[in-house]
Amino acid sequence: MRDSVLRQKKDQLLTPVARQLFAKIHPTTLSWISLGVGLLSVAAIVDRMYWIGLVLWLGNRTLDGLDGLVARIYDKQTDLGGYIDLALDFVIYLTVPIAFVFINSTQANLWALVFLFTAYVINLLSWTTLSAILEKRRVGAGSHLTSIEMPAGLVEGAETIVFYTLFYLLPDYIAYLFVIMGALVLFTASQRIWWAYRNLN
Repeated sequence: MRDSVLRQKKDQLLTPVARQLFAKIHPTTLSWISLGVGLLSVAAIVDRMYWIGLVLWLGNRTLDGLDGLVARIYDKQTDLGGYIDLALDFVIYLTVPIAFVFINSTQANLWALVFLFTAYVINLLSWTTLSAILEKRRVGAGSHLTSIEMPAGLVEGAETIVFYTLFYLLPDYIAYLFVIMGALVLFTASQRIWWAYRNLN
């Protein structure tokens, strides 16, 4: 919801790190490293090492924030890089909840996961389809935090980090967290659908 503001602060914080440590590393390489760290976090969940998993998850998010920053600093932004970044993010967004249900596959957890993923699909369609139309019309949606146009909504990157962090801290309440997050993601999708209804006539 406040990603545009938080991104500025994040960039200010991480710019020295990006300049000192990642000058010779291609941003897309950072995206793949971020994926590897995220998958290690998934493995830690399966082994019920939640604190290690949490540290790795936060490492994944930090690297994800660095790849785009490095691309901007060193003028290495490409459409392919942005596409890969988004695709790899969703690998982690999907495998982390699956891992929690894998180790505790109660009926409640399974149905909550189905609800969460259903919300993800609806939300994904709500902004990727809209993005294609905006690109076709050459119209901005007011928020261009990624490689494609994305109208702002309640649940964005910062909120996702908070919820996923809660998954690690409160694994016994995973079904409740999935349902709450899924409901908020559906609300976010409705915000973008309403934006389209008001602006695409």
